[in-house]
Amino acid sequence: MDPMRKFCFSLLTLFIVILGGTIGYTLVEGWPPFESLYMTVITVATVGFKEIHELSDHGKIFTIILIIFGASSLAYTLGTLFQFMVEGQLRTILGRKKLEKKIEALKGHYIVCGYGRIGQLICREFGAKPVPFIVVEQDAELCMKLDENGQLYVHGDATRDEVLLRAGINQAKGLITAVTSDSANVYITLTARGLNPDMFILARASEEGSEIKLKRAGANKVVSPYTIGATRMAHAMLRPSVVDFIEIATGDQELELQLEEIRVLPASALAGTTLLSSNIRKKHGIIIVGIRKDGAKILFNPGSDTLIAAGDTLITLGERPAIKELERIASGGSSVF
Repeated sequence: MDPMRKFCFSLLTLFIVILGGTIGYTLVEGWPPFESLYMTVITVATVGFKEIHELSDHGKIFTIILIIFGASSLAYTLGTLFQFMVEGQLRTILGRKKLEKKIEALKGHYIVCGYGRIGQLICREFGAKPVPFIVVEQDAELCMKLDENGQLYVHGDATRDEVLLRAGINQAKGLITAVTSDSANVYITLTARGLNPDMFILARASEEGSEIKLKRAGANKVVSPYTIGATRMAHAMLRPSVVDFIEIATGDQELELQLEEIRVLPASALAGTTLLSSNIRKKHGIIIVGIRKDGAKILFNPGSDTLIAAGDTLITLGERPAIKELERIASGGSSVF
């Protein structure tokens, strides 16, 4: 039984004892209900007050029984109350300590500022990947929800330096600011860029004209959920098959097809090979849709003689197991080509 239920049960037991004592004195001694209640309370509490009336032999026997049960019930109630208070505080302290240790161990993670509707969807996608991330949220109720879901979070204002530092911004790979206010997103972007000049920052824009301000503040990319939603709805009517294909390839459902980007590390066997010699298509059935060269635009539909260099990002289309294997090889794992 958890401490809260145990405490409620002890209160119920104590109430039954007091009620039984009141009724007992009324029946055994013939006292009025209030005097019987008073006698029961001072007996259960063992305060040592004198009896309000002389007790008969039957009343003395009843008092002995009441003292035994009453003192035990009162001690049990006080014990469960102390346990409830101490365990609750210890659980909160120890839980927060454990959370802080996990946050301190984060490296190469993402910071999500804002746990509203957009922020919750982002966290769901990150969790499905999965990738390490932490949420910065100012609302206490949303922080309780994060705690219940077992997600890492920092309670505070993301526009403040100390809050982002607690979220490990110095070791973060990227930051997403998704609060509802565009002005707050601008402040968060300015603060984050000042603390980590090399970090990728993705900002949410709700109003027209905010995109320019967010980019001036230091955002690498600005996304407007309303614009994206309107565009997707229009394409769903005009190009339904294309939209269905994109949803299948980029969705988080356990489907056969997956569209993914894979970065080639220097230790990978892919570095220095061409698309033809790497046998990516032949061995794994993966289509290389495009290649982003380091600092350059995306090369779409690259030819078979295109050279794969360390630092390139391959935009791939294929089955999930094959994509996972290619990710392993691209990160420096043993090659099967």
